[in-house]
Amino acid sequence: METLHTADEVRYTWDSAGDASVSDASPAGPAPVEGGAVVVSGDRIGAVGTYEELRARFPRARVRKWAGTLGPALVHDGPLPEAPSPRERIHAVLKLGAVAVLERYVTDPGLHSAAERVGVMVLPTVRRPAIADRGRADLAVFDADGRCVATVCAGRLVHRRA
Repeated sequence: METLHTADEVRYTWDSAGDASVSDASPAGPAPVEGGAVVVSGDRIGAVGTYEELRARFPRARVRKWAGTLGPALVHDGPLPEAPSPRERIHAVLKLGAVAVLERYVTDPGLHSAAERVGVMVLPTVRRPAIADRGRADLAVFDADGRCVATVCAGRLVHRRA
């Protein structure tokens, strides 16, 4: 079943609007989509566009409306937050809008297992997150204050702020 994630704005990359938090010299992606949406089918992105366009193309898709800006989930570039268990440490990263961590910070086998169970990627180096057709459905929504509202990891909603 498809899910249509819609938000006030959809960004293909976080630097597509000049966000300085992405330290990659590559050119910015396509312009943000006001009133945008992303269709997720399984663990893949099916389409990106305006809500109206995608609702017409995917009338049976479940709709999740988010207040804020939707874009690619982040790579957590630093030590994982402290928590009582490896599972909770991975969940703390998801609450930040990240679905990938760097292997140099995942030295405990328990952390590696917890990351694998939920689908969090363990990467050798930082990569520039981007939304791409047929790419892995890793999304994050942030409110106007920069707080993570929701995180989608490989197509699954793994964090939603109440």
